Amino acid sequence: MKARIPQILHWFCRIVLAAIFIYTGYIKIESPLQFAVVLAGYELFPEGWILLIAQWFPWAEVALGVFLLIGWKMRYVAAASTALLLTFTIVLAITYFRGIETPCGCFSFTDNISPKTFIRDGIILLPALYLLFEHRIVDIVRTKCLKQ
Repeated sequence: MKARIPQILHWFCRIVLAAIFIYTGYIKIESPLQFAVVLAGYELFPEGWILLIAQWFPWAEVALGVFLLIGWKMRYVAAASTALLLTFTIVLAITYFRGIETPCGCFSFTDNISPKTFIRDGIILLPALYLLFEHRIVDIVRTKCLKQ
């Protein structure tokens, strides 16, 4: 049973992240203008880039979700997922600490950035980090188990 735990954890992380990326990408694809308004609210991006980001970024999220589901080049997809989540968390933090009250745009267009947002994003980041460092984690656990 112990040998199956890493495999179960691997699949759990992939499915959870895939579902999140596909869902969040889908809601942005369905409402690109609302997403553009959210992006403009961050006051971080050049005005000329906002519509371009609003049109293409959601497709990148969906693609990452699909790649996670099919297991395509997992190390690269895990790294891209981690980088995306970290970048987005940094963007939210910059916006929040500048005192700008604006929606996050992650799961809806009405939920303002708050400490709850950072807790949620931190929890979502955990499976991405696990997938990124999975081989190292498994090696460390196996080494410790063999010593016992």
